[in-house]
Amino acid sequence: MTERWQSRRHQQIKNRPNDNRSPWQVDRSRIIHAAAFRRLQSKTQIMSIGVNDFYRTRLTHSLEVAQIGSGILRHLRIRHPEYRQLVSTSLIETLCLAHDIGHPPFGHGGETALNYLMADFGGFEGNAQTLRIVAKLEPYSNGYGMNLTRRTLLGFIKYPQLIDTLWHSRPNHHDEHRFIQAHHWLPAKGLYGCDETIFEWILEPLSNCDRDLLTSHKPYNEYKSKTLYKSVDCSIMELADDIAYAVHDLEDAVATGTLTQAQWEEHAMPKLTQLDNPWLKNNLSSLSKRLFSEDESIRKDLIGELVNLFIISTNLAIQHEAFENELLKYVAKLDEHHEDMLSVFKTFVYEQLIRDPKMQQIEFRGQNLLIDLFQAFESAPLRLLPKSTQLDWLKAGEESQQYRILCDYLSGMTDEYAMKTHQRLFNGA
Repeated sequence: MTERWQSRRHQQIKNRPNDNRSPWQVDRSRIIHAAAFRRLQSKTQIMSIGVNDFYRTRLTHSLEVAQIGSGILRHLRIRHPEYRQLVSTSLIETLCLAHDIGHPPFGHGGETALNYLMADFGGFEGNAQTLRIVAKLEPYSNGYGMNLTRRTLLGFIKYPQLIDTLWHSRPNHHDEHRFIQAHHWLPAKGLYGCDETIFEWILEPLSNCDRDLLTSHKPYNEYKSKTLYKSVDCSIMELADDIAYAVHDLEDAVATGTLTQAQWEEHAMPKLTQLDNPWLKNNLSSLSKRLFSEDESIRKDLIGELVNLFIISTNLAIQHEAFENELLKYVAKLDEHHEDMLSVFKTFVYEQLIRDPKMQQIEFRGQNLLIDLFQAFESAPLRLLPKSTQLDWLKAGEESQQYRILCDYLSGMTDEYAMKTHQRLFNGA
């Protein structure tokens, strides 16, 4: 079974004398040297050009997620020595480093725009694009992407079901308004139908029972359903991402003055006060003072303390008794006290920072900029697309495949490159 999870879709023979790396270390190397990974340095995390200088890009965020993920893994090995599936720090670092490489320019605004534009051709979703990049697009191999191990690919799948299966009622795509209603076009979180063969290969070692349970889903809103389960590796990566988002992005917002102590006192502190949390009972009175201290070292010390607190509050929990495979039966999870605390942090960052009108205006601008670019390239693909993308367009043949190629091209742009391309097409060089 271990050998099957270490296998790759394409058996390549490489001239690597005395290469003593594990399969997981090879996977990490391929991520680090990938162009898609390097492009994260020019994709913003939360701060955006034009509002504040941003401290963290998606690249530095991903490095921090990898650090937190490896910390969670070390802690779980100590706390659960009986669980033998936590095999490699390199595996977890691979997932954490690359978890955002499928995200398009302009964050969730870009994701919503591309999902709207691709509504008739399979949709768009950042995590689905991540799998597509690592398993198909990145030119390390011919058509197999980075040709990563099966277990690593499973770890990337946060939402194990096809997008088309998750939609049960779709919004009206042919809207007569100039601007789309973004909340209608938030993507269904799953995988592309055109990548189904990759998905099937990844799930091949699982029993029918485990496959059915892993791909199960339930209604989420009037339009779509959501999946319920994931692998233990994926759960570690996702928790590390949540911690980095809630703690480090909060740090950025405070350091740049984007979020004030008054906002914190009004919107976060009352919720934290209500929690039955031993750490908060001892530290709540000094939390605000340390977080908003003019001495940066004091704030840094608090941030490190919070990250460590969440790491050591992580356990393995059974996500469903019916799972047969140990990779699926357990997930990493915060204890209830600290899960509630992390939720307050995440909600505060989301409501006071991401949903701030200035941030939303920038997201709106990026959303519409991508729509402009898509429609321009769609109107004359063999005139405007780069030569290599034109060749891919011609080879695709089917319309849905051609639109997926266009979507791949646009989603791979950095924020700056997309803005320069838009300026060249619409506003002059």
